[in-house]
Amino acid sequence: MIDPVVNALAKLGVTPNGLTVFGALLNVVAGALIALGQPFWGGVMMTVIAMPADALDGSLARATGRQTKFGGFLDSVLDRFAEGAILLGMAWWFLQRGDATSTWACFFALLGSIMVSYTRARAEGLGLECKVGLFSRFGRFVLIALGLLAYPLFPQSLVVMIWALAVLSTFTAIQRIVYVYRIAE
Repeated sequence: MIDPVVNALAKLGVTPNGLTVFGALLNVVAGALIALGQPFWGGVMMTVIAMPADALDGSLARATGRQTKFGGFLDSVLDRFAEGAILLGMAWWFLQRGDATSTWACFFALLGSIMVSYTRARAEGLGLECKVGLFSRFGRFVLIALGLLAYPLFPQSLVVMIWALAVLSTFTAIQRIVYVYRIAE
């Protein structure tokens, strides 16, 4: 299904790393929209434009024969920046509304999200595969998208989403720690 899009991007001379950077920058814009009081439009930017760009970079790399270790590294690093931009935008949005509790939840969600990725990366650095756990990046993306896009109909969706994200991402990081403990001992 994505082959025509990937082929068009290749013909236009778009590079996989360029697409990775573009997707990350769009997520920064999405985070800014959220911070400026437009969570729905930030969600649209993230879901409809930024994330598809992020999803296509690997396919573009394979299709053009430009798969590199640096490209994979850059993609992983910018994924963390992109998710951080969204969560910091939400933290600012909650802070501007005087919701200190949900602002803290954003920081816990960010920490949990980083730890999910870090536990996997650290395990892989030890030569262990660690893709276990309830809440991978895709699950976090879906939850964030649902919370942002549901906001106009259900304003509490952002509070529910950020707390769910904080709890589920932290739980997943703990699952990965336990998993690595079991296979490394």
